[in-house]
Amino acid sequence: MAVQFKKSRTQKVLDITPLIDIVFLLLIFFMVMTRFDEEDYKLDVVLPTASEAQPLIAQPRELFINIDEQGNFFVRAQPYNIQQLEELLAQTAADNPESSVIIRADKNSTIEYSVQVMNACNKAKLTNYSLSTASNEPTQ
Repeated sequence: MAVQFKKSRTQKVLDITPLIDIVFLLLIFFMVMTRFDEEDYKLDVVLPTASEAQPLIAQPRELFINIDEQGNFFVRAQPYNIQQLEELLAQTAADNPESSVIIRADKNSTIEYSVQVMNACNKAKLTNYSLSTASNEPTQ
């Protein structure tokens, strides 16, 4: 003999009470962890010095220097003159001595402008620089 069950309306409704509980628990967890993180930085601690300590540096990244046909320098779409470029490269070397510089010169510009950028890189002690070229393959 088969057993028959009566389906009620309450079984068709999704119970979201456990979901709400989990969301509130996660919210409380992240709020508490954020407070602990802030407290670590608020402590007034005088750090000891070490003779062999190295500064924390960021991951190496590439700095693109673009040179147009007239010899104007651009970094991140901002125009620079050679003095400003030397200051930028010095700051980049101070922030991260392992940064690489990619020089992208217009093919109709003279080599003098590229040499100025290379010289500025050498002054800033950034030895990881290169000239970028286009592929020799024809485009379709």
